[in-house]
Amino acid sequence: MPRRSKRDVNGVLLLNKPLGITSNDAMIRIRGIFHAQKAGHTGALDPLATGMLPICLGEATKFSQYLLDADKSYDVTAQFGARTTTSDSEGEIIKESNVRFTIDELKDAITKFTGSQKQVPSMYSALKYEGKPLYEYARKGITVPREARDIVIYKFVLNEYDATTHQAKMSVSCSKGTYIRSLIDDLGEYLGCGAYVAKLDRVQVANYPQERMVSFEDLDKIAEEAHKQGFTAFDALDKLLLPVDTAVSNLPIIYLDEIEANRVLLGQRIKVRPVNMLSTDLQPIRIYVGNEAKSQFIGVGEIAYDHLAPKRLITQARFNLISNLESNQNNSEEIF
Repeated sequence: MPRRSKRDVNGVLLLNKPLGITSNDAMIRIRGIFHAQKAGHTGALDPLATGMLPICLGEATKFSQYLLDADKSYDVTAQFGARTTTSDSEGEIIKESNVRFTIDELKDAITKFTGSQKQVPSMYSALKYEGKPLYEYARKGITVPREARDIVIYKFVLNEYDATTHQAKMSVSCSKGTYIRSLIDDLGEYLGCGAYVAKLDRVQVANYPQERMVSFEDLDKIAEEAHKQGFTAFDALDKLLLPVDTAVSNLPIIYLDEIEANRVLLGQRIKVRPVNMLSTDLQPIRIYVGNEAKSQFIGVGEIAYDHLAPKRLITQARFNLISNLESNQNNSEEIF
């Protein structure tokens, strides 16, 4: 039986990642389900973690970095009274201590970890040192130097605390680069009893709506229903995809006319009306051809005052634009 050819499908799928699977394995599975030519995830969730994992397909992979840099929110269950090698329940316990803090002391400690701060990444993170992920060194018992990173904890609240099990359910909203395992480990050390992540669920990435998340079970049901009716599932699956430009929805917008857009799509730097009036530093910006009423996303550029340079562009956009320009030209010739 011949293998089905890969499809040129573009968009962002909000996967509700299940427990026990890596983000990379989840991405590969989604790529297979959609028969997509290209796919990429937007920030790893550990196998222990569940929740929102945007999967970029096709042209959307060009903009996945912007979701890596986006703010995120989590629901986390912390277990106090022990510290593990990985700062989560999958690691080995390396220290156990009595839990003596009161709930008021816990709440007060949480406030100490809110706001701008420095955080040293876990040795079990995917950050690289001399070309290798830190977790490869950690598994060999090797500790390497790690620079503290600037992070922001926008919200860190206690939702529930069980004084019998010493487990706390908390919500965290944070900036890019924040390691929740490290946050909980640091909190446990501050309270003098140790702590690790027992459960972790990512509930938000950027401004993506939670109600658009789908599970593998949802996708299997869609495929099964389509096959029962004698159809492929692609039409139904593709309706689950969010537009490519949702990956950069936090960036400012600039609208170009067709002539300007064509030059940008040719890779040219163009002069535009001033956008960032107070800065001459390059800043990322979404580029559309058209206007607020009707427009087409063509990519992301960098703008400094009144000059726009292309950076990541939609491949098909130039073909569509040329076709449109030729159509308009033919119409003009017919009129005259």
